[in-house]
Amino acid sequence: MFPLLKRIHKLHQPKSLSALSLKKNMSWTFVGNVIYSGAQWLILVVLSKLGSVEMVGRYALALAIVTPIMLLTNLQLRVVQATDASQQFKFTDYLSLRLITTLFGFSILVTILIVMNYSFEVTLVTIIVCIAKIVESISDVFYGLMQQNECMDRIAKSKIIKGILSPMILGLIMWLTKSLVIGVISLTVLWLMVLVFYDFANARSIAKIRPKININNMIKLIKLSLPLGIVIMMSSLNNNIPRYFIEHYYDEKALGYFSALVYLVITGSTIINSLGQSASPRLAKYYSTKRNKEFINLTLIMVMIGVMIGIIGVFFSFLFKNQLLTLLYGEDYAMYSDVFILLMIAGAMLYTGSFVGYSVTAARAFKIQPIIGGIWVSASALSSFFLIPKYGLEGAAYVVIITAFIQLVTKMFALIYVLVYRDKMKNYS
Repeated sequence: MFPLLKRIHKLHQPKSLSALSLKKNMSWTFVGNVIYSGAQWLILVVLSKLGSVEMVGRYALALAIVTPIMLLTNLQLRVVQATDASQQFKFTDYLSLRLITTLFGFSILVTILIVMNYSFEVTLVTIIVCIAKIVESISDVFYGLMQQNECMDRIAKSKIIKGILSPMILGLIMWLTKSLVIGVISLTVLWLMVLVFYDFANARSIAKIRPKININNMIKLIKLSLPLGIVIMMSSLNNNIPRYFIEHYYDEKALGYFSALVYLVITGSTIINSLGQSASPRLAKYYSTKRNKEFINLTLIMVMIGVMIGIIGVFFSFLFKNQLLTLLYGEDYAMYSDVFILLMIAGAMLYTGSFVGYSVTAARAFKIQPIIGGIWVSASALSSFFLIPKYGLEGAAYVVIITAFIQLVTKMFALIYVLVYRDKMKNYS
């Protein structure tokens, strides 16, 4: 693995990077996200095949604990970078803030683990997963620089490298050691090497990498991006609250089953994120230059794609639910095929809502988003409280449907507000 990454580093010493067309950016982003998202799903498959359902549950619990914290402290800086059409901040501002906030996020995690008093293995796995997410978040701020310059191929290649190697390395480690802890450590080391040998070289060809703290810019950037950090944390909490309830009322095994099923829906978001990330800079330019027609047309195209993907997903889940789950995970998972269908119905609404959300964010309507995010979290917590203890995993699936519908509706209202009250949006961005 080391010689391979060193060879990549030697071969890839770009002098300059030029923007690609929207079509090429979407193509590269799609390929990169498909491979990377597929790899994240394969990690669960490896754990289920070479480990156990309980291991899947522990890993899912670690992600459920770490992800909201890291998303909050990451402040969605990549989104702010990608839509910073006027170059309001320098790359060093984004990088410096990311380094500071990730350390803050790690301290929050340690505090939570001390208070919650989880088992030693869950605690250890969670800490390692957090370190892996910190590495990933540093790569992400480099990705933001690439996205801002419409060089999505560099992001895609980084994800492809990690996507191909991650399941292979984890599979080998799990086969040799049967240890979830050692397996997660191996993933962390791999991601760190890709960051050092590949992502750093790409960013260095465009901007100065050395962090430089500018207090005034830091404060401005935090004020601008904190609402986005809050809303993405709320979105993550919205997704993870059912998992917290499952782990509390049932066990890690039940959480393992649910997490494996719901991740198939998350994998379907690959196309959504590919198109949304690629289109964000273009949407931001349309909005900032008051080209409303182009902004609306591109949004409608993406929304129609989201609807089509959702319908296809539901159709195939009805036809091949038992065969698909047995093939991917094993016969035990096929017992929850009805839950899988419900989750795919929720996915159809989530895909459509995600595209609407990309347009709202491209319009830099940041401060309005925590308001609707609070609605999502409240709905998720309330419906989980009433449905999961009584109906189990099926109840959790209904929670996902309810919150997906609420997300779609609230994002649509936010987008309408952005378009109708454009002149007043300075108070919300």
